Amino acid sequence: MEMRSIGSLSVSVIGIGCNQFGPSADEAATAAIVNAALDNGINFFDTADEYGPEGLSEEYLGRALAGRRDEAVIATKFGHHMDGDPLRGGASARWIVQAVDDSLKRLGTDHIDLYQQHFPDPDVTAEETMTALHQLVEDGKVREIGCCRLSADDLADRAALAAERGITRLVSAQNRLNLLRQEAVTELVPALERYDMVLLPFFPLASGMLTGKYKRGQPLPAGTRFAEHLDPAQAAHLIERDGARVEALEAWAVDHGHTMAELAIAWLASQPIVASVIAGATSPAQVASNAKAGEWRLSLPEVAEVAAVGLT
Repeated sequence: MEMRSIGSLSVSVIGIGCNQFGPSADEAATAAIVNAALDNGINFFDTADEYGPEGLSEEYLGRALAGRRDEAVIATKFGHHMDGDPLRGGASARWIVQAVDDSLKRLGTDHIDLYQQHFPDPDVTAEETMTALHQLVEDGKVREIGCCRLSADDLADRAALAAERGITRLVSAQNRLNLLRQEAVTELVPALERYDMVLLPFFPLASGMLTGKYKRGQPLPAGTRFAEHLDPAQAAHLIERDGARVEALEAWAVDHGHTMAELAIAWLASQPIVASVIAGATSPAQVASNAKAGEWRLSLPEVAEVAAVGLT
């Protein structure tokens, strides 16, 4: 498994998104997934205080890593309003101090490798948030800090703040990027390159659209995200909207001896700005499949060619 850098951290180019630890994977299934990941060379696990829901993902991940913590790089997030309580969430210094200790306890560890602001918080200044995160690094509770869903302008503000104040800078950003939704390439990537940050793309499979499981004019497969969480009319609209592009991408992948899901992951992993492709998994078999996809590298001309197919 290729390793890449997030600041001082060395992470596998394929990561495990832990948002299904709890909802779809119970504690035993989580342990099987985590051990399969480590055995396949995957060391990067991305969770959040809200996953599970309300911390269960962190608890399951922490217990699954018992005895193997030194093999793993743990990323988690703060910012969600826990239990809907307006006082238990956001990006204030007060909440960050509480949230990190809660996450450390649930994870059963003495440090978090990458601590990330999960959502923008317009009610709190960037200076307050960044100063609080810097203190966590100084205290040894956190090794590196990152963000999610922030704009290029937000990144510029935080980079300038860190430089002016001499405090810990952001090293990563989590934003949506996949073959069907490529806005981050033009809107965010130039800022990441300018500020020496890396991208952790979420929704690499476009909520399942890039697995090939949804077909135009066919019933939704039972047990899928679209079948269980979307109104049938909304699901049909999304499948019809993206259907032609999905079919073209699948044809390109098959012509090159791969599945569309492998293409979706490989396209991201083939871009230097991407440190790790965060892919969810609900079984050891999915872990192995994701790891295999991470071995395929597209040339830069192929990256551009596939991107054009995804936008057509």
